[in-house]
Amino acid sequence: MSIRMLAIELYRVMRRVQELEKALEAMNPGSPEREQTREELRHARAEENRLKAMLEGAKE
Repeated sequence: MSIRMLAIELYRVMRRVQELEKALEAMNPGSPEREQTREELRHARAEENRLKAMLEGAKE
């Protein structure tokens, strides 16, 4: 994958992480959707970290 494509994908994932964080903050504690959103956020953050590492590796 090219550096440009990695950067575009990273930006998309970063926006998704922000959306999930905001949604999680707005949810009531104990809400059934809260756990699902938390898990989705965990996966999105892992993807963000993976893409950042790939981008750093591609720059070198």
